[in-house]
Amino acid sequence: MMNNKDNIRLTIITPQETIFEGLVEKVELPGDKGRFMVLKNHAPVISSLSQGSIVYVSDGELTRVAIRDGFVRVNNNEVVVCAER
Repeated sequence: MMNNKDNIRLTIITPQETIFEGLVEKVELPGDKGRFMVLKNHAPVISSLSQGSIVYVSDGELTRVAIRDGFVRVNNNEVVVCAER
């Protein structure tokens, strides 16, 4: 596992539930203008998301979460995704 200071805090929520909340090494998102990856110290961004998969790595384990659409906010090594499944 990476040191906590090297991680990003990721939260993925839907209207029904919190899917994930924790530290990740990286997260890849299906942006409306194409897929993009967020690593440590990414520039602040707000983006809409399109149908696809959110892919993140936590403790070396890769996880995929399928979504229909949503929004993401990236700021200060925190990624918050509000999505429909």
